[in-house]
Amino acid sequence: MMKAKEKAVKTLTGGIESLFKKNKVTYIKGHGKISAQGEVSVALNDNKGNETVKAKNIIIATGSEVTPLPPVPVDNAAGKIIDSTGALELKRVPEHLVVVGAGVIGLELGSVYKRLGAKVTVVEFLDAACPGMDKEAVKEFTKLLKKQGLDFKFGTKVTSSEVNGDVVKLTTEPSKGGDASTIECDTVLVATGRRAFTAGLGLEQMGIQTDKLGRIEVDDAFRTQVPGIFAIGDVIKGAMLAHKAEEEGIACVENIAGKHGHVNYGAVPGVIYTFPEFASVGKTEEELKAEGIEYNVGKFPMMANSRARTVAESDGLVKVLADKKTDKLLGVHIIASNAGEMIAEGVIGIEYGAASEDLARTCHAHPTLSEAFKEACLGAFDKPINF
Repeated sequence: MMKAKEKAVKTLTGGIESLFKKNKVTYIKGHGKISAQGEVSVALNDNKGNETVKAKNIIIATGSEVTPLPPVPVDNAAGKIIDSTGALELKRVPEHLVVVGAGVIGLELGSVYKRLGAKVTVVEFLDAACPGMDKEAVKEFTKLLKKQGLDFKFGTKVTSSEVNGDVVKLTTEPSKGGDASTIECDTVLVATGRRAFTAGLGLEQMGIQTDKLGRIEVDDAFRTQVPGIFAIGDVIKGAMLAHKAEEEGIACVENIAGKHGHVNYGAVPGVIYTFPEFASVGKTEEELKAEGIEYNVGKFPMMANSRARTVAESDGLVKVLADKKTDKLLGVHIIASNAGEMIAEGVIGIEYGAASEDLARTCHAHPTLSEAFKEACLGAFDKPINF
């Protein structure tokens, strides 16, 4: 499995290098630092010296890094307390994996190792998984993960850790205060989030401002306070998603070229790649209530979908939120084996201002998982046919 992973990564990254060559993009391998206006100093890899690159425009797109958790220091080389990078390089399946953090990364990797045979315990500071996602959908999603055997300890914080040979001991206590307890395991995965990677880039000396989370401040055209310097992706505010960064990169370059690049952040999907997958785009019920927007809800269970039944992957549901007055699609939340693909229809609907009726009256091939989306849209403005 690891060999297949390494081959896929090598092929994909090699493909990017081929695109550089095809499009005559100069690729310099090293650590870059903005040394002056329109100038980047690069410390080349393998101690090959330094190189200075001059440019009219500079785009900072250095991504993010794991946010450290002081009570649980990561040492990927030792393989006992690891982060997401270490989790992708383990030489064996842990007997008992404790995941600290019930967000996207923790649940994705935790569910993988559970399916590979590990006992998995998830420790989360908050009272529920997936903060910020639709609470009803999260409740259903959590129920399915528990059904698979993941053990959740919500409202719990880790206060210390100790590695003794093959055993890691975590000391925990209730987030709101209470008696301490311990968990023993052989591997701990720290998955408490990521932060903008901006250290050593020369931002301070250039006068580039960052917020309290270390993210670079930009305007709608991705310009920093310094003329000719732009920033996109995980180093600026918003969800840390590769496809968001890609859209920002395209829009940023279009703006530099004198065009009108724009990203509709209300139509950027998010996917948790567990099994089943959990995908979402647009507003949650909680957000609509907070904004005082009246809405209708359409839901359809995957167990009533023919394709899901025939391939024995019938866990999950499709949930659609539409404006009560206009029927305009406001949010889509999908739990299904192929939710990451299914969500694209919701993204298109929101991007182009479709009504739930528009999508419900669109012919969907049978049998397909996408029919569940059609049925949920039917439920938002009338009622589903097949449930």
